Amino acid sequence: MAESDSPTPPKLLPDGVHRAVNPGTALLRLRTTHSRECVLDGAWWPRSREVAAELPALIQALTTHLGPVTRVGLDKDAREEVPTRVVVDDRAVHLDSFPVGDDTVLITRGDNDHFALLVVPPDTTPDATRDAMARAVDAGNVTGAAEILVATLPERVTHRQELA
Repeated sequence: MAESDSPTPPKLLPDGVHRAVNPGTALLRLRTTHSRECVLDGAWWPRSREVAAELPALIQALTTHLGPVTRVGLDKDAREEVPTRVVVDDRAVHLDSFPVGDDTVLITRGDNDHFALLVVPPDTTPDATRDAMARAVDAGNVTGAAEILVATLPERVTHRQELA
């Protein structure tokens, strides 16, 4: 087969993906292994910073892959206007506050089955998002969400340092 005939691997997130995805759709990657030894189990790229508007699509997508979600843990101090629960498909999902920062969300399935997801900021470029999400779901990943974002979004770190 000639080099030009070889298929090009598809990009996981196309350029302009926020514009191409219908409202109410979650942009999510989950690890595809049964091992739960890594720091993160997946990554989520919300379309906006409005938690109440974004969580229902995330919960629907996770329910499809993992089963019913009972709780979502996030840092309410790092976000504005977080409700105590959301109703998705006639099921109440409780929102709990954990000091995890705005780069992580914790998902509970059942009573004690927890999943940690990297949260990529909504204004991140598609290329940086692809890199961050790929690192989060890498089978050997031992890096936390904040460190992944620092490594893949250096312009954000510079901006934060200027604000400090």
